[in-house]
Amino acid sequence: MVSTETEPAPPAAIAASLPPPASGIFLGTGRRKTSIARVRLIRPGSGAITVNGKPLDQRFTRQMYLEHIREPLKVTQMEHAVDIVISVQGGGVTGQAGALRHGIARALLAFSPDLRRSLRHAGCLTRDPRAKERRKCGLKKARKAEQYSKR
Repeated sequence: MVSTETEPAPPAAIAASLPPPASGIFLGTGRRKTSIARVRLIRPGSGAITVNGKPLDQRFTRQMYLEHIREPLKVTQMEHAVDIVISVQGGGVTGQAGALRHGIARALLAFSPDLRRSLRHAGCLTRDPRAKERRKCGLKKARKAEQYSKR
């Protein structure tokens, strides 16, 4: 009788074929308003963050934005363990900072699914749905109408 089942591979062969769990490049995409950030998280690293070829501190000068962007790294205590290379486009400074935060959180999640609980609790994985409201016809802006005159 011929068996169609193959012999299972030994555990050492399976373990050798898998990539190392804590090294490599992990990707994440973040969005906010009209900004899109493509994040590459490189492990192991020294903590350097590069945005569009410039260091993070040169690209974003306000401390508020820097803290907002680094929040996922602080929550997971990975500030000095990874290097991050980011390409961001569209929108303004606030939208780009939000997109960076969202993208970094998603890349960290790709790196280690165990970080989901802490990232979710900090609100880093939730995409902010707020965007500019469209202009309606007959109005000057989205909601601004001409002044009403009774007479």
